[in-house]
Amino acid sequence: MRLKKPRIYPLPDDAIGDNIRSQLGSQFEGQPVLNVFRTLGKSLKAYRRFMGWGGYILSSDNDLSPRDRELVILRTGYNWQSGYEWAQHARIGSACGLSDEEIQRIKAGPQATGWSHRDRALLNATDNLTNDAFISDTNWAALSDFSEKQRMDLVMTVGQYTQVSMMLNSFGVQLDPGYTLDPDLDDR
Repeated sequence: MRLKKPRIYPLPDDAIGDNIRSQLGSQFEGQPVLNVFRTLGKSLKAYRRFMGWGGYILSSDNDLSPRDRELVILRTGYNWQSGYEWAQHARIGSACGLSDEEIQRIKAGPQATGWSHRDRALLNATDNLTNDAFISDTNWAALSDFSEKQRMDLVMTVGQYTQVSMMLNSFGVQLDPGYTLDPDLDDR
Protein backbone atom coordinates (compact mmCIF):
# COMPACT_ATOMS: atom_id res chain seq x y z
CA MET A 1 0.00 0.00 0.00
CA ARG A 2 1.32 3.36 -0.92
CA LEU A 3 -0.55 5.28 1.79
CA LYS A 4 -1.22 4.47 5.44
CA LYS A 5 -4.57 6.23 5.39
CA PRO A 6 -7.04 7.42 2.79
CA ARG A 7 -6.68 10.75 1.05
CA ILE A 8 -10.34 10.41 0.12
CA TYR A 9 -12.28 8.72 2.89
CA PRO A 10 -14.88 6.15 1.86
CA LEU A 11 -18.55 6.83 2.44
CA PRO A 12 -19.82 5.58 5.80
CA ASP A 13 -22.64 3.01 5.93
CA ASP A 14 -25.33 5.64 6.52
CA ALA A 15 -24.34 7.42 3.28
CA ILE A 16 -24.58 4.29 1.08
CA GLY A 17 -27.92 4.60 -0.66
CA ASP A 18 -29.83 2.65 -3.25
CA ASN A 19 -28.19 4.75 -5.99
CA ILE A 20 -24.80 3.21 -5.07
CA ARG A 21 -26.00 -0.31 -4.22
CA SER A 22 -28.01 -0.58 -7.44
CA GLN A 23 -24.84 -0.23 -9.51
CA LEU A 24 -23.00 -3.03 -7.71
CA GLY A 25 -24.83 -5.94 -9.26
CA SER A 26 -26.19 -9.17 -7.87
CA GLN A 27 -22.79 -10.59 -6.87
CA PHE A 28 -22.64 -8.03 -4.04
CA GLU A 29 -26.16 -8.53 -2.67
CA GLY A 30 -26.11 -9.08 1.08
CA GLN A 31 -22.40 -8.23 1.30
CA PRO A 32 -20.68 -5.16 2.72
CA VAL A 33 -19.87 -2.45 0.18
CA LEU A 34 -16.13 -2.57 -0.56
CA ASN A 35 -13.96 0.47 0.12
CA VAL A 36 -13.26 0.98 -3.58
CA PHE A 37 -16.99 1.46 -4.23
CA ARG A 38 -17.48 3.53 -1.08
CA THR A 39 -14.74 5.86 -2.27
CA LEU A 40 -15.84 6.11 -5.90
CA GLY A 41 -19.41 6.61 -4.69
CA LYS A 42 -18.39 10.11 -3.62
CA SER A 43 -18.59 11.04 -7.31
CA LEU A 44 -21.87 9.44 -8.40
CA LYS A 45 -21.77 10.32 -12.10
CA ALA A 46 -18.24 8.97 -12.47
CA TYR A 47 -19.12 5.96 -10.29
CA ARG A 48 -22.05 4.99 -12.53
CA ARG A 49 -19.97 5.16 -15.69
CA PHE A 50 -17.06 3.38 -14.03
CA MET A 51 -19.35 0.55 -12.97
CA GLY A 52 -20.67 0.17 -16.52
CA TRP A 53 -17.23 -0.16 -18.07
CA GLY A 54 -15.86 -2.24 -15.20
CA GLY A 55 -18.92 -4.46 -15.53
CA TYR A 56 -18.01 -5.15 -19.15
CA ILE A 57 -14.41 -6.03 -18.26
CA LEU A 58 -15.53 -8.51 -15.59
CA SER A 59 -18.40 -9.98 -17.61
CA SER A 60 -18.69 -12.84 -20.06
CA ASP A 61 -18.79 -10.19 -22.81
CA ASN A 62 -15.02 -9.93 -22.31
CA ASP A 63 -13.73 -12.76 -24.50
CA LEU A 64 -10.73 -13.50 -22.30
CA SER A 65 -11.42 -16.51 -20.12
CA PRO A 66 -11.93 -15.58 -16.46
CA ARG A 67 -8.55 -17.18 -15.65
CA ASP A 68 -6.74 -15.25 -18.40
CA ARG A 69 -8.50 -12.03 -17.39
CA GLU A 70 -7.42 -12.45 -13.76
CA LEU A 71 -3.84 -13.29 -14.78
CA VAL A 72 -3.75 -9.98 -16.66
CA ILE A 73 -5.46 -8.00 -13.89
CA LEU A 74 -3.10 -9.33 -11.23
CA ARG A 75 -0.01 -8.56 -13.32
CA THR A 76 -1.34 -5.07 -14.02
CA GLY A 77 -2.05 -4.44 -10.33
CA TYR A 78 1.36 -5.78 -9.35
CA ASN A 79 3.15 -3.67 -11.95
CA TRP A 80 1.40 -0.57 -10.59
CA GLN A 81 2.14 -1.67 -7.00
CA SER A 82 -1.54 -1.61 -6.04
CA GLY A 83 -1.85 -3.53 -2.80
CA TYR A 84 -5.63 -3.15 -2.74
CA GLU A 85 -6.02 -4.43 -6.29
CA TRP A 86 -3.75 -7.38 -5.62
CA ALA A 87 -5.57 -8.38 -2.42
CA GLN A 88 -8.99 -8.28 -4.09
CA HIS A 89 -8.00 -10.05 -7.30
CA ALA A 90 -5.82 -12.72 -5.67
CA ARG A 91 -9.08 -14.08 -4.23
CA ILE A 92 -10.96 -13.62 -7.49
CA GLY A 93 -8.10 -15.18 -9.47
CA SER A 94 -8.11 -18.21 -7.20
CA ALA A 95 -11.85 -18.61 -7.74
CA CYS A 96 -11.26 -18.36 -11.51
CA GLY A 97 -8.73 -21.19 -11.63
CA LEU A 98 -5.34 -19.67 -10.84
CA SER A 99 -3.41 -21.75 -8.34
CA ASP A 100 -1.79 -20.15 -5.30
CA GLU A 101 1.59 -20.92 -6.85
CA GLU A 102 0.61 -19.20 -10.12
CA ILE A 103 -0.68 -16.15 -8.25
CA GLN A 104 2.67 -15.83 -6.46
CA ARG A 105 4.57 -16.46 -9.72
CA ILE A 106 2.72 -13.58 -11.41
CA LYS A 107 4.91 -11.25 -9.36
CA ALA A 108 8.04 -12.74 -10.97
CA GLY A 109 6.59 -12.01 -14.39
CA PRO A 110 6.66 -13.65 -17.79
CA GLN A 111 10.25 -14.87 -17.53
CA ALA A 112 9.52 -17.08 -14.53
CA THR A 113 9.63 -20.79 -15.25
CA GLY A 114 6.42 -22.74 -15.45
CA TRP A 115 4.24 -20.50 -17.64
CA SER A 116 2.57 -21.91 -20.72
CA HIS A 117 3.16 -20.17 -24.04
CA ARG A 118 -0.30 -18.53 -23.76
CA ASP A 119 0.25 -17.31 -20.19
CA ARG A 120 3.69 -15.95 -21.07
CA ALA A 121 2.22 -14.13 -24.08
CA LEU A 122 -0.44 -12.50 -21.89
CA LEU A 123 2.10 -11.50 -19.25
CA ASN A 124 4.55 -10.08 -21.82
CA ALA A 125 1.77 -8.06 -23.44
CA THR A 126 0.65 -6.79 -20.03
CA ASP A 127 4.20 -5.73 -19.20
CA ASN A 128 4.48 -3.96 -22.55
CA LEU A 129 1.27 -2.06 -21.89
CA THR A 130 2.15 -1.06 -18.33
CA ASN A 131 5.65 0.02 -19.37
CA ASP A 132 5.09 1.59 -22.78
CA ALA A 133 1.32 1.72 -23.47
CA PHE A 134 2.06 -0.41 -26.56
CA ILE A 135 2.41 -4.11 -27.34
CA SER A 136 5.57 -4.76 -29.35
CA ASP A 137 5.34 -6.54 -32.70
CA THR A 138 7.09 -9.58 -31.20
CA ASN A 139 4.65 -9.81 -28.30
CA TRP A 140 1.65 -9.12 -30.56
CA ALA A 141 2.73 -12.05 -32.75
CA ALA A 142 3.03 -14.23 -29.63
CA LEU A 143 -0.69 -13.60 -29.04
CA SER A 144 -1.56 -15.47 -32.27
CA ASP A 145 -3.50 -18.10 -30.29
CA PHE A 146 -5.92 -15.37 -29.23
CA SER A 147 -8.70 -14.00 -31.42
CA GLU A 148 -8.74 -10.39 -32.52
CA LYS A 149 -11.52 -9.69 -29.99
CA GLN A 150 -9.51 -11.35 -27.20
CA ARG A 151 -6.50 -9.18 -28.03
CA MET A 152 -8.72 -6.11 -27.94
CA ASP A 153 -10.15 -7.20 -24.59
CA LEU A 154 -6.61 -7.78 -23.29
CA VAL A 155 -5.65 -4.16 -24.04
CA MET A 156 -8.93 -2.86 -22.60
CA THR A 157 -8.54 -4.96 -19.45
CA VAL A 158 -5.02 -3.68 -18.80
CA GLY A 159 -6.26 -0.14 -19.48
CA GLN A 160 -9.16 -0.49 -17.05
CA TYR A 161 -7.01 -1.92 -14.27
CA THR A 162 -4.29 0.65 -14.86
CA GLN A 163 -6.93 3.29 -14.18
CA VAL A 164 -8.25 1.38 -11.17
CA SER A 165 -4.72 0.99 -9.75
CA MET A 166 -4.03 4.70 -10.20
CA MET A 167 -7.24 5.61 -8.37
CA LEU A 168 -6.68 3.11 -5.56
CA ASN A 169 -3.07 4.21 -5.05
CA SER A 170 -3.71 7.95 -5.33
CA PHE A 171 -6.93 8.03 -3.28
CA GLY A 172 -5.36 5.82 -0.60
CA VAL A 173 -8.12 3.22 -0.63
CA GLN A 174 -7.39 0.92 2.30
CA LEU A 175 -7.92 -2.83 2.43
CA ASP A 176 -11.35 -4.09 3.37
CA PRO A 177 -11.77 -6.15 6.56
CA GLY A 178 -10.60 -9.71 6.09
CA TYR A 179 -8.01 -8.90 3.40
CA THR A 180 -4.27 -9.09 3.96
CA LEU A 181 -1.67 -6.91 2.32
CA ASP A 182 0.87 -8.88 0.32
CA PRO A 183 4.28 -8.12 1.87
CA ASP A 184 5.75 -7.51 -1.61
CA LEU A 185 3.32 -4.58 -1.99
CA ASP A 186 3.86 -2.95 1.38
CA ASP A 187 5.44 0.44 0.69
CA ARG A 188 4.82 1.70 4.20
